[in-house]
Amino acid sequence: MLKRPRTPRRNRRTADLDELIRLANGLADSCTRPEDEFWIAALDEAVLPLLEGGDEESLNVALETLAQAESDAWSELANAIEAACETRIVQHDGQDWQVVLLAAPLLSWSRYAIPTGALGRELLQTLRVQLGAHILARGTRLALVDYLFSPDQLPQGFCPTYALLQEMAPLAVRAQDLALADAALPETAAFLSDSRYIVAAVAAPLGQALFRWQEDDGERKEAEVQWRKQGAAALTPVFAGCAMEALLPQAYFAAWRETDRASRAYSIRATVSFLQLTLNLEARQISAAVAACYKQRLEEYRIGFMLNRGSQVVHGVVWPLLDGENEHSDCIGEIEAILRECGISTITVHDHSFPCDHCDDCGSPLFPNSDGELLHTEPPEEAQEQAPQHLH
Repeated sequence: MLKRPRTPRRNRRTADLDELIRLANGLADSCTRPEDEFWIAALDEAVLPLLEGGDEESLNVALETLAQAESDAWSELANAIEAACETRIVQHDGQDWQVVLLAAPLLSWSRYAIPTGALGRELLQTLRVQLGAHILARGTRLALVDYLFSPDQLPQGFCPTYALLQEMAPLAVRAQDLALADAALPETAAFLSDSRYIVAAVAAPLGQALFRWQEDDGERKEAEVQWRKQGAAALTPVFAGCAMEALLPQAYFAAWRETDRASRAYSIRATVSFLQLTLNLEARQISAAVAACYKQRLEEYRIGFMLNRGSQVVHGVVWPLLDGENEHSDCIGEIEAILRECGISTITVHDHSFPCDHCDDCGSPLFPNSDGELLHTEPPEEAQEQAPQHLH
């Protein structure tokens, strides 16, 4: 979720901002664990008042300033902010409990609407059982939010995420769930392929295991396999008419990042499946063109899909760069491998750069064809009648 910013919004230096930068640099330069612990404690103490006061701007400007310096201090500050937003110690019945905010991501595509909304008491209980059996350690307690979130409905920013943690933490130690009113959340835009999230908080006595794979007889890969099978099966009735894939539930920000990464390949596979299904085509009748798109630097790759070696782009997928990726990363090789795995053999990879152009009328991204043009997608009539034109 947290991506290293490309350009600063504006210069802003305050005492709080300077202190964040000083502490993050101190932690980045540390060479021993005791020194690490000193800087971490000081950084935590500096971050918390800003989150409690809703000072999102100071946190973001500090991150942007450190990103410009291209030092490890950016990662240290980002880790400190994320930790403060997703972890809290709560005292309950005379005992300290560690609480962690979780997200269980789901990838889905459909010719129809991908669901959001209240999950309901019965499904919450089923999810509680599945999470307890496969993901959470023995002796933990769980609070679930009674809502299936789209990305736009989740807290936007550090301070709102921190506020959600404060609301969830007392519920977690009491194993109580949180109900949300539909009216309080924004509407969800329609996309062919998108992600959904189940949000929860897990609590364990301080110092004890939170996750199944922390236990002596637990293993992360096995937990993921069982959740993908059993957890997804529990959610299948909600996703009627949709393809759906469950990802491993993790701490909130780690789950976001894994979803960002997994959704890129998922969107390509969803597009190919959609075109085959709606147009009654074989994959070999679909061709693809890949273009690197720049602003000041490489921002993303765009993949345009065409039919029967034609030049009209009928669908498109944006492959954004994630933190740590640049023009030297082998994203093109990964994209080509996924396309070939889907059965597409006619692939054009353009060797020159393209601008990150969008349609002036509707704001949708333009996608490359095999001739090197950036075009608006124009789905065939059969596809237009059944699904949105763009992938999220």
